[in-house]
Amino acid sequence: MPAPGQLRPVPRRSTAELIADQLRSAIMYGSLAPGDQLGESELAGQLGVSRGPLREAMQRLVQEGLLRSERHRGLFVRELTPADVRDVYVARLAVERTACELIMRGNRGEAVARLTPAVERLAAAAAGRDRNAMSDADQAFHQTLVSCAGNSRLERMAQTLLVETRMCLTVMQDVYPEPEELLDEHRRILDAIVDGAEEELLRLIEAHMVDTVERINGEGGESVPEA
Repeated sequence: MPAPGQLRPVPRRSTAELIADQLRSAIMYGSLAPGDQLGESELAGQLGVSRGPLREAMQRLVQEGLLRSERHRGLFVRELTPADVRDVYVARLAVERTACELIMRGNRGEAVARLTPAVERLAAAAAGRDRNAMSDADQAFHQTLVSCAGNSRLERMAQTLLVETRMCLTVMQDVYPEPEELLDEHRRILDAIVDGAEEELLRLIEAHMVDTVERINGEGGESVPEA
């Protein structure tokens, strides 16, 4: 990592990347809801862009699994079934478990430094009992956790999975845990990293995902998990 204050190249981003970011955010927060059809003309007008980069951006989201294409009909925001949600959490477990193993074998100090403010942000959201802020802080914690592993491919996989998770939370939060429970769970994950307790950390990450699936099954397959 560059030293603090050291100059480094500024990443250049294409118009299609910037458009994809906006569409991804709109899907995450429900501005584009599951099942919505994306109209090229309307979106190009709203975003103030031409159709070429817009099409490229939408194809990126098709590849990520956030949009689906129907022949002769167009593109639609993907709807997640209970089975899809379970699959998301199985994949998240694989990604986050690997990230935790990498952290414990080389990046533990960085992880503690970056995850401590992430937990503080979650604590502030929990104190205000703001569900949207809690969801954002919850997602930011897990995104930071994977980022601390230092593996860009894990980060890319995690980003798509976390977007799908946030899609669920936007639609329904019936099984979202109480603020104190959510905060305690994430504090224990951080404590395990601080203590260098790898087995406990992996147990907590697995329990986090398995408990979510149990919440779904307990609600007859219609509910939505925590982040």
